[in-house]
Amino acid sequence: MSVLQELSLNVEKGKRKLVPGLVQQALDEGIDPNVILNEGMIDAMSRVGEAFRDGKIFVPEMLIAAKAMQAGVATLKPALAAGGAVSRGKIILGTVAGDLHDIGKNLVGMMLESAGFEVIDLGVDVADEVFLETYDKNPDTKIICLSALLTTTMPAMRSAVAKINAAPWRSKVKVMVGGAPITQAFCDEIGADCYTPDAASAAEAAKKLAG
Repeated sequence: MSVLQELSLNVEKGKRKLVPGLVQQALDEGIDPNVILNEGMIDAMSRVGEAFRDGKIFVPEMLIAAKAMQAGVATLKPALAAGGAVSRGKIILGTVAGDLHDIGKNLVGMMLESAGFEVIDLGVDVADEVFLETYDKNPDTKIICLSALLTTTMPAMRSAVAKINAAPWRSKVKVMVGGAPITQAFCDEIGADCYTPDAASAAEAAKKLAG
């Protein structure tokens, strides 16, 4: 088994302690950092995402795999930076005002990073203006991703999306929404571009939206 295959398998199984060493071994063998990222880790997380979507694994296994990948990315980052690795683009991510739930949002963030995006995580209970101000500071952002886990915070999501839709730069960015009470119908009603039911599909949808 090649080091990339071994790395991929260990990311998939969530072996966080083994992954950094395998990343280093791949670097020592002269393998391109982008190849290590894509073939050694992102491919593995795509398989994890598919397994989650098919109900073969659940949130804990997905989190463990995402954390294993994060450990690998931490080892790889210096080499990626030196090699000028290409990011898929920036995504602003946050849970809307009044909502303090972060597990789903964090999982989405990990999956987006696993798919090669640079994620600006604003945390929870994010005021509408903070989404707007963050975009103003990062005008190269491709997607703004909003999460709400409570039916009582759906109006806050509606408000945030309304303000984003009124912004002069709205045509340059895509708006993605998700969370337990959110539906495609609600997404359409508030004028967001995309709704996804879970973290794995959020990463896949983001790839399509970002082009």
